[in-house]
This record gives sequence, structure tokens and C-alpha cells, in this order.
Amino acid sequence: MIKLFKDIWRKRELSMILVERNLKIRYKNSALGFFWTLLGPLFLILIYSVFLSVLRFPMNLPVLVTGIIAWQFLAMCLGDSLYAIVGNANLVTKSSFPRIILPLSMVKANLVNFLLSFIVVIAYLLVKRVDFGALYLLPLIIITQFALCLGVSLLFSASNVFFRDTEHIISIVMLAWFFMTPVIYPIGLVMDNAVFPWWVTVAYFLNPMTGIVSAYRMAFLSAHNPGTEFLMLSLVVSFVFMFVGIFVFQKAEKKFGDEL
Repeated sequence: MIKLFKDIWRKRELSMILVERNLKIRYKNSALGFFWTLLGPLFLILIYSVFLSVLRFPMNLPVLVTGIIAWQFLAMCLGDSLYAIVGNANLVTKSSFPRIILPLSMVKANLVNFLLSFIVVIAYLLVKRVDFGALYLLPLIIITQFALCLGVSLLFSASNVFFRDTEHIISIVMLAWFFMTPVIYPIGLVMDNAVFPWWVTVAYFLNPMTGIVSAYRMAFLSAHNPGTEFLMLSLVVSFVFMFVGIFVFQKAEKKFGDEL
């Protein structure tokens, strides 16, 4: 593991080049280019504002927007992970470098988009005059989500080399995962429901995105703290995903050349 980190550090210039390339590809031939990073969250806020007011949906808009933005980082990483290796077959088969740099650079590029989207979200929250919470926790929350996104992206990017059905599987996984995460509903719907026994809450936070979304809402909106022990559980699971992803990817990359 230490050797892997050293190899990644030695190839950091290549990683930066790939991050820049990934960002350029996303907005290639687009008239507004990188500006869409800011326009996307803005349109999202406007659309949800209209529909929530028309449908009278009982959901606080800042709470909803915070959850959606956090979810989009994961969704973009998993969508791009399918082609992190398969889409770079020439590099994989003809060049010598740590293959993990490809999905890592993809996640880094999506992190840039994610952080820029915060500009729009924070501006919106300032206009709404919300009471910001534990903003000092943001670096830890972002690092935790980055670890989760990297781990899951490594698993899916390696899987798609050997099983091209991964593209169809991932859409089902993402749909189920979305509804298992408190993105469009408040976390209290599960935690404050007396019908559910205690172990349901524990299982709920074994989904790392539950703790991550809750933590973002704590940081931005002074939302209810579901409990340090539950947030720590999601944090630990996120890093477990990262280390499992690294382990599986390293085992699988030895056969990438044969499959591509």
C-alpha cells in the first residue's frame, strides 16, 4: 500500500494532466464550457423551487438541495468510472504507470466540479439567510466522500473491464442506493420512526451516504445531529470501501491487458 502511494506521488504530474483532460472532455464543444459547473446547480435549485411550490411537497428546499448536490458527486463518479479503464485502453496497454491513476484522476476532476458547485449552493443559502452550522467539519466530510467515491469507482472501473454488464448493473444499484439515502426525504423519517427497531438505524448508517448527507446538512444548515456514533459508522464504512477498492483494483489490474 505504501509503495502504491509512493508511485502515485511520483506520477502526480501525469495525474494532474489527466484531471485537466477529464475536465476539458466534459465540456468539449460546449458553448458555455466550464461555466456549466455553476449553471447546473443553479438550474437545479430553480427547478426544485418551482416543483416543490406547485406540488406543495413537504420538504425544506435548502435541505433538499444540499442532499442532491452531495449525491451528484457520487453519481458523476460512478457514471464516469465505467470508462476510466475501458475508455483509456491505449494508455493501459501501451504505457507503464500505476493504473489506479486513471480512476483517481477521474474522481479528482469530479471533485473540482463538486467544489465549484458549492459556490452556487452557498450563495443560495446566504440569500435564504440560513443559519450555518459546523462549517469547520466540511474538510473532513469532503475527504470522507472522496474516499467513498474513489473506493466504489475503483470497484466498478475494474469490474467493467471483465463484465460489460456492469453498465446496466450500476444503474440499478444507483437507483436503489438513492432511495436508501436521505436525499429527498428527511433523515428523521427513519430515525424518529418508533416502528423501526434500533438495528434498522444501525443498518441505515452502514450506507455511508446516509452519514455523509446528514453531515453536510449539519455543516450547512445546523440540521439535527443524528449522533456521533452513527456518523462515525458511515465514516469508517467509507474508508473501508476505499481500501477494499484499492485491494481489488490492484489484484484485477494485472489482467487488464488481456481483456482490453
